[in-house]
Amino acid sequence: RGLMPNPKTGTVTFDVAQAVNEIKAGKVTYRVDKAGVVHAPIGKSSFDTDRLVENAQALIISVLRAKPSAAKGKYVRSATVASTMGPGIKVDISSVDTLLL
Repeated sequence: RGLMPNPKTGTVTFDVAQAVNEIKAGKVTYRVDKAGVVHAPIGKSSFDTDRLVENAQALIISVLRAKPSAAKGKYVRSATVASTMGPGIKVDISSVDTLLL
């Protein structure tokens, strides 16, 4: 899965130089499953805590900015961080709404 080039994910493009620059700059794509769960990498286990927190905040801000104007109520209800095959750890998201301010 995900091994073939796909125009939706931006892996098929006529401007190769721009695509390479975006990838080198740290472009991360996230996906949403049918249940509304967002899946995205925020770093590697070798990253220090500050870097992981910064990446997680950037991801949450990106998700909140992509929120449709018709969406009502609380948009981010819970967050869990997990390694690829490891158990999930719940994250306190009580301050998520203040990230966009």
